[in-house]
Amino acid sequence: MNEGLKVFGRTLVIAPHPDDEVLGAGGTIARLGDLGVEVFAAVVTTGRPPMFSVEAAKTVRAESARAHAHLGVRETYWLDQPAAQLFDTPHFELNRAIGDVVRKLDPTTLLVPFLGDIHFDHQLVFQSSLVAARPHQAAFPSTVLAYETLSETNWNAPYLTPAFAPNLFVGIEDGLTRKIEAMQMFESQVRSAPHERSVESIRALATLRGATVHRPAAEAYVVVRNVV
Repeated sequence: MNEGLKVFGRTLVIAPHPDDEVLGAGGTIARLGDLGVEVFAAVVTTGRPPMFSVEAAKTVRAESARAHAHLGVRETYWLDQPAAQLFDTPHFELNRAIGDVVRKLDPTTLLVPFLGDIHFDHQLVFQSSLVAARPHQAAFPSTVLAYETLSETNWNAPYLTPAFAPNLFVGIEDGLTRKIEAMQMFESQVRSAPHERSVESIRALATLRGATVHRPAAEAYVVVRNVV
């Protein structure tokens, strides 16, 4: 099974905000890193005044550095787009920011937020990620997978927005502990149960996704594209 995971190849996880990559793909990142697969993260937004204080942004960035090191992320790229304000950002700027890092790294696999997430930042990052991954280019990610983010993916209106219906599962029984530890390093973001950004909720979702495919724990994805 570990050998099969190597088909991910060089992997880039695109996170609209710090901690989305841990919530959605932390166990997968840990497993890939343990196999020696190169995993990179691109955090699209940074909090800016007056909505977010400078100190809060510094705190989250430091938390992110610790969490990424714990999971085995090779390098983190901060694209410094305005958090919770991407709807007002010219779309070409977001396309360019994400496109630049995709072209620089030339990943085999791209992990992106799900289009149906309730947060506009997530929706716009998904769209710009697909622009960056268009297959008419000389080089492009052969696999694009959308992950689910607790507190974002399941809050949109049923039947009116795309539903997260996973069709690829990564067993993370060997990575769940590291995922939870990494999330706990985001002390400013983690919450107490029954909040979705709690350790209990993270473990519960992993158990549910794992049970779907008869595994102790898993992370689930929607395959957006897979070229073989």
